[in-house]
Amino acid sequence: MLAMATLGFALNFWAWALLSPLAPKFKVALHLSSFQQAVLVAVPVLVGSLGRIPVGALTDRFGGRVMLPAVSFVTIVPVLFLGLAGHSSYAALLVGGFFLGVAGTAFAVGVPFVNGWFPPNRRGMAVGVFGAGMGGTAVSALTTVKLAGAHGMSAPFLLTAGALAVYGIVAALILRDAPRPATTTEPFLTRLVATARLPITWRASVLYAVAFGGYVAFSVYLPTYLKTGYSLTPADASDKMAGFVLIAVVMRPVGGWLSDRVHPARVLVGAFGVVAVASLVQSATPTLMPVGTVAFLAMAAALGAASGAVFALVAQRAPADRVGSVTGLVGAAGGLGGFVPPLVMGAVYGRYGSYATGLIALTAVAALVALLSVQTARRPASASRTVQHV
Repeated sequence: MLAMATLGFALNFWAWALLSPLAPKFKVALHLSSFQQAVLVAVPVLVGSLGRIPVGALTDRFGGRVMLPAVSFVTIVPVLFLGLAGHSSYAALLVGGFFLGVAGTAFAVGVPFVNGWFPPNRRGMAVGVFGAGMGGTAVSALTTVKLAGAHGMSAPFLLTAGALAVYGIVAALILRDAPRPATTTEPFLTRLVATARLPITWRASVLYAVAFGGYVAFSVYLPTYLKTGYSLTPADASDKMAGFVLIAVVMRPVGGWLSDRVHPARVLVGAFGVVAVASLVQSATPTLMPVGTVAFLAMAAALGAASGAVFALVAQRAPADRVGSVTGLVGAAGGLGGFVPPLVMGAVYGRYGSYATGLIALTAVAALVALLSVQTARRPASASRTVQHV
């Protein structure tokens, strides 16, 4: 079940990230400004983030066995639209990107689904392994530009749609939900308000907005950053972005594993400290080899570990019957955290011709969130809960 959930998450994230590697090509072909290009890659992130709120609540109601194939099948529609017709104009790209955001909601399905299959002392590692499915963005970075160049713009979209269709069919046949308490019939709005009142929801949302939001922001904007700041080709920039993603993917389960052994907040303090230092170094725009590369890879490792630690914290403190709803709100915050920075970076570069201001802002935010993590460590966990698991 963990393997199937992780595969589904990876495939949906592959689809979610299809526009980012091609954004430099669209900028040239459609004569886009830096801000328009940033909006193009940010729209799927915004929709995928906000969509996690209702999808997380629906997962609490219907279970991952229903929702994971459903999200995969729905995602096929915008992928095919973009591949067959939607890449010819900026307006069509925005429309396709809007609905492509559905793919990003798979995260809010997978976390409660995986959570149900593991006891509390193993959930950090399990959810971290599931979170490694965000490596789907690396698949997109490594293949999209090459496929489009060799076989035409439609090729990466058609391949992704086919993979999602096969997965959706197989998942519908073999996925099973873990035994759990009877599903709730509580109205969505009532459930949302009750979930929003939980202290863990807001603390984890702030932490995840910076941890996963930082990862998403770099994964969608790094090709543009490297092309503009270091004059790399689109293919070379996408390959380096894939390296960033892979490091973050590997470190996410490590962050979860460490959180099972020490307090998740301690992992978060260390991770955000690394992000603050690395972003400050990169704000000076050092040479890409070796200083810039080391700074970016350090940020990737820290953001990946922090993302795993946040949901280890959620697994410890969220009520068992609200894990999906909490995940939806926290996941939305993470995605929104990834929506804002590309817009800021595009606007900053358009105004000043440098990314330094945006990276210095990241340094300040990471330092503040490290302090919040210290406060979280000092708060006692909620009382233990009875949770059915296999």
